[in-house]
Amino acid sequence: MAHAAHSRDGRELVFESWGDPHGHPVFLLHGTPGSRQGPRPRSMVLYQLGIHLIAYDRPGYGYSSRSRGRRVVDAASDVEDIADVLGFDEFSVVGRSGGGPHALACAARLPYRVRSAAVLVSLAPWDAEGLDWFEGMTASNVRAYRNARYNQPVLYSTLVENADNMRADPMAVLNGLDDEMPDVDRRIVADAGIRQMLHKNFEAAIVNSAYGWIDDAVAFSTSWGFDPSEITVPTLLWHGEKDVFSPVEHFQWLARRIEHATVVLQPSAAHFAAVPVLPQVLGWLRDQTQADTATSTA
Repeated sequence: MAHAAHSRDGRELVFESWGDPHGHPVFLLHGTPGSRQGPRPRSMVLYQLGIHLIAYDRPGYGYSSRSRGRRVVDAASDVEDIADVLGFDEFSVVGRSGGGPHALACAARLPYRVRSAAVLVSLAPWDAEGLDWFEGMTASNVRAYRNARYNQPVLYSTLVENADNMRADPMAVLNGLDDEMPDVDRRIVADAGIRQMLHKNFEAAIVNSAYGWIDDAVAFSTSWGFDPSEITVPTLLWHGEKDVFSPVEHFQWLARRIEHATVVLQPSAAHFAAVPVLPQVLGWLRDQTQADTATSTA
């Protein structure tokens, strides 16, 4: 069941939760385009893991109010506002794909509340020093991010058209990427269960507008508003070496930038492998929190 929280500046943030209500709270930050209905483990799995999972529609997606001109860093205050409504003093965050930078923002700006963070197949900042940002990236992503940076009217018209196509067929965006996907990604998205989750995710993402998608692209292509080197909480970076949507060089840059991060690079995996690996990642987040609690009480 969907619930609504209000941000500190009065916007509506729509969220849902699943799993063990007494378990460790973890915010799942969805991809791009995406929604609170994004792929997640079944409630039974979450109960077994002892996880209370919360996901929300990022501003402009689903039923959450748009926040015009938002930056990646702004996700930290939105997550904190939802945590306040739910009564969570402390929690973990996990971000997949487009949710990755937003999870990093929470880890950087909320160290007094975020107990652990995990980032799967994330981009690095646009202004990452020493990184060729477009190297190894699919042509469609290169076009979108170049337009986000240099020609926003074209970005707007393109993503509005894509969103219209997705309303007729929620899998249109994924089907359009088929030629650019490596074989390992094609095998994952061919799974009936994963396709069903992705269908529901994309359908919910653009129910009202394409603004969330547009604003994500612009936010990734401008200053994030924080430096990942600020992060001090236990952080897991997970990536597939064959990823062509968030190239592995982005992962390597983040791994160098975030001191003491736990890094996992899967040589035979690509972008969509971040979906089936999520239960394992949630277990890591839980274990880091328990280990930290045991150390502080010893």
